[in-house]
Amino acid sequence: MSLLKLSHVSAFYGPSQALFDVHLSLEPGQVLALMGRNGMGKSTTVKVICRMMKNRGGSIMFDGRDIARLKSYQAAKSGIGLVPEGRRCFSNLTVYENLIAAARPGQWNFAAVARLFPRLEERRDQLAASLSGGEQQMLAIGRALMTNPRLLILDEATEGLAPVVRQEIWAAIARLKAETGMAILVIDKSIKELGTVADTAVILEKGVSVWHGDFTDLTPDVTDTYLGV
Repeated sequence: MSLLKLSHVSAFYGPSQALFDVHLSLEPGQVLALMGRNGMGKSTTVKVICRMMKNRGGSIMFDGRDIARLKSYQAAKSGIGLVPEGRRCFSNLTVYENLIAAARPGQWNFAAVARLFPRLEERRDQLAASLSGGEQQMLAIGRALMTNPRLLILDEATEGLAPVVRQEIWAAIARLKAETGMAILVIDKSIKELGTVADTAVILEKGVSVWHGDFTDLTPDVTDTYLGV
């Protein structure tokens, strides 16, 4: 049974329709790449999954349960962890305070996050506002992991980061895939890096799922058609 399954999902911003017919399915332990050009509905799909935005039509199933009526905090409690675009760390809290702010019992605690990102141990008592962009991204991922999710969603987790930091983030995602049973949904523009971790892919075009399949089946024709400039 799929851990996450979206069928015929539509959503609106006021009178403007953003999602028309989104389908995706993610199995436990899989990594799914949600792809598409800017403005095609990827982040809106994430908002709908996390219940920060209501869907007008279709169904959203998580762990066999219809979650359409849940509030966002209830979706988080059910096991959906979000690393939002733009990081959104609590700037006036320390690294440690950020990490424990929404922590839930489980294998992911401060020690486990510090093993994944040793720099956070070094910065434990620093305010988040004083961290570099890469360190803030590590903190945002660690904060989501501390909720001990069954599904981790990463929305543009490497955007705007220096190449060396990007590689640290990709290495961490690869470790999460290899060492945990966590399902991961990742949005990123880098096909090369996505190819190192993703099992499957869904491509959105103007709020519609236009391609889905194994990541290895993505051909140059498909990427040129739906992802090229």
